[in-house]
Amino acid sequence: MPIHETKRSPKILFGQDAFSQIGDEARRLGALRVLVVTDNGIVQAGHAERIAHHLHEADCKSTLFTEVVENPTTETVDDCVQVARDFGAELIVGLGGGSSLDTAKGCNFILSNGGRMQDYWGYAKASQPMLPLIAVPTTAGTGSECQSYALISDAATHQKMACGDPKALPATAILDPGLTLTQPRFVAACTGIDALAHAIESAVSLRQTPFSSIYSREAFRLLQEHLESVFSSPDDLHARGQVLLGAAFAGIAIENSMLGCAHSAANPLTAHFETVHGNAVGLLLPHAMRYNAEDPKALATYARLALENRLVNRDASDSYAFESLHARVNELLVAAKLPHTLDALDVPASEIPTLAKEASTQWTAQFNPRSISVQGFEALYEAAHGTACSPAA
Repeated sequence: MPIHETKRSPKILFGQDAFSQIGDEARRLGALRVLVVTDNGIVQAGHAERIAHHLHEADCKSTLFTEVVENPTTETVDDCVQVARDFGAELIVGLGGGSSLDTAKGCNFILSNGGRMQDYWGYAKASQPMLPLIAVPTTAGTGSECQSYALISDAATHQKMACGDPKALPATAILDPGLTLTQPRFVAACTGIDALAHAIESAVSLRQTPFSSIYSREAFRLLQEHLESVFSSPDDLHARGQVLLGAAFAGIAIENSMLGCAHSAANPLTAHFETVHGNAVGLLLPHAMRYNAEDPKALATYARLALENRLVNRDASDSYAFESLHARVNELLVAAKLPHTLDALDVPASEIPTLAKEASTQWTAQFNPRSISVQGFEALYEAAHGTACSPAA
């Protein structure tokens, strides 16, 4: 039996009004000067002000960096670092969606270790300790609050860089479902589908372990049971909490496993066409699942997900169970009401060769359970181009 190493995960505070404990957490981590990294939408929703209030109650001084953009770039990170240096930050809070959390982590790399973001492309390249980081997600999707990676785009080349290091893992993740109530439906749909893809892809990753599998499977259960309620009844706080927890569990699964070809294929779409990440991953996910189901081990894992979620009876074959799982994923994509095809996103078929070439170089491709070439990615994109939620050939 192989020996598996389990990576640590953040301290998790989960529940309604959990964010009110942020001041106590900052003091526990030994900080009195706190940089809050967020975006203008979060400021307008009032969340940043509330966080600042709780920090003030704990005698912590705070300042805001509010210039986070979707798909943060090296320029965004550099601007954030300057604010952190000028303020003398002792702790960083990432408040918002994945972009805010990625920017906060990126800032931490450079603030603590110097250099530029490109120096940390890859894993474990930070030589110095980092500041403690508290992650407060206001969306339920990326799972970044439980991961040691920051996904930052090179401002010059638009190449997405996965920069990871054990030191970059948040010290604390605060999961407060009330903070997700203000997100627009489109955002809830994109992030929720992204989390679903995280659960499924991490479950079949070549690096999956018995530990990561537990989190992948529980994440999928929570998400497939509650996503539709979040889409149809946005004020359902219980459903929001379960999806938020599922997204975090999927993040832990990724941290101890990895992703696959759906994410590899999604990144070039975001870089070149500004397709929202969750939408890109979602429209590619069914096709990636169909491709991976040719691998017997991946097929068996898909079948287990179907069985554990009562999508099939115990006597169902793996192939039948996979079809039931595939159908369930498509149901959730339909419920999300996101564009289902590349054609609907105005991605011309003529760009497929370029997209496929870039997808094949993405880091997560190497962890896909079934080896995939440039030609395989071309087939994946072609299947996703013109038919809604249809399987890849």
